[in-house]
Amino acid sequence: MYKFKPILKTLVWGTENWVLSGVPGSESVVAEGPEAGRTLSEVYGGEFPLLIKFIDAHQDLSIQVHPDDALAAVRHHCKGKTEMWYIIGASEGAHLYSGLAKAITPEEYARRVADGTITDVLADHKVAPGDVFFIPAGRIHAICGGCYLAEIQETSDITYRIYDYNRPGLDGKPRQLHTEQAKDAIDFKVYDDYKTHYERRAGEPVQIVKCEQFTTTLFELNEPYEGPVPGMMEMQSVRGIGGHHCGVAGSGRWCTVICAGGAGTVNGAAVQEGEAVLLTPAETELRLVPSAPSLRLLVSYC
Repeated sequence: MYKFKPILKTLVWGTENWVLSGVPGSESVVAEGPEAGRTLSEVYGGEFPLLIKFIDAHQDLSIQVHPDDALAAVRHHCKGKTEMWYIIGASEGAHLYSGLAKAITPEEYARRVADGTITDVLADHKVAPGDVFFIPAGRIHAICGGCYLAEIQETSDITYRIYDYNRPGLDGKPRQLHTEQAKDAIDFKVYDDYKTHYERRAGEPVQIVKCEQFTTTLFELNEPYEGPVPGMMEMQSVRGIGGHHCGVAGSGRWCTVICAGGAGTVNGAAVQEGEAVLLTPAETELRLVPSAPSLRLLVSYC
């Protein structure tokens, strides 16, 4: 198991805490133990496929979209960005944008960006702690002020900024927009529902997101829990035919365990809200013990 030094980033709209990152130039470093000082890529043996952040939005983020893996490979020679949000805290009236509320053409999109009305056609969602939003590459979105959340995404720092309210950056200069690049990345389809719905069940694992890029399971605990790392049965089935996940063959998966509320221990290691640990493939069992009244954990693997 590894715990890494946090990477704190101050932005014009708030802060990000990167607790697990393989992004070049912002790579996590082991915080403690015999391998302290080693980078995530060194202990993993390559680029780790997930980037884990805690985002504290004091103001609205820019309206943005991310390219998918195919487009990012052609344009940027890297992965695209599919992600998910788990809302930890929300001030009164907090909301976010995810998806289109009405159908628009690429031409109308460009016009609305130019005249500042792009938010008029976006799906606007009030949020509360425990809400989950899955943001596939291509979906227009923005976190808004008053939201505090955990973000799980592909290892990529490619964002197309569509509209930013004409505000300056921390350097006082206008922030760069990528309006034309974004046009080719946007999924212009309107969907019935953009929120991820799940049944909350205390004391047992609840899978909340499963996509090609990652799977995330939620644990809401008031008492100790012991059981297999999520995905172990699937992993055993794949190993039986000679396959492996995340570039690693072994007794299990590399899994990130993210503390999204409360405090406790994960396999003996202390965690509190805003922290994460990385389990190695050798760790196939979870031992979770709350030390606060409750403990909320997100376990993600690919």
